[in-house]
Amino acid sequence: MENFITQSQLDQLCQAAQESPRLRKNFNFHAEESHPCNRLFNALQLGTYIRPHRHLAPQKDETLIMVQGKLGIVLFNDNGDIIDSQIAQPGGPIYGYHLPLGQFHTVLALAPNTVFFEAKAGPYQALTQAEFAPWAPEENAIETNSYLSHLTQFVKYKSGLTT
Repeated sequence: MENFITQSQLDQLCQAAQESPRLRKNFNFHAEESHPCNRLFNALQLGTYIRPHRHLAPQKDETLIMVQGKLGIVLFNDNGDIIDSQIAQPGGPIYGYHLPLGQFHTVLALAPNTVFFEAKAGPYQALTQAEFAPWAPEENAIETNSYLSHLTQFVKYKSGLTT
């Protein structure tokens, strides 16, 4: 049964995300970071901040598919203007997103215990400074919480979500 994905495993991953200072945790299906295909679950808790970024390395476009919870997906132009935002969740109408190479984006947990499956080409490469959005606050900056709140309220307002 070790290859089956269970709710218990997702619950454990979400608990680990809750206990993490960054309020997120991933579970890799690939055995090594050097694997040519990175496949993982990302568990996010309310309040986690993922600095807007883009992937510039060739073949690093990524696909996100919802497993549980509710995820705000925000796309930006090069100046930091929001060009689109959507809410993805199991049962749709939007289940995920394919992020093309070079697209500035971030994701927001809009419900506790939000989990999505992510796939992208390996090997794993940490983001470079050139891939982070220069107009977005760094992860632990003073203005991070207000920026995250702004993005969250924007996504909820645009989608008509009131809670």
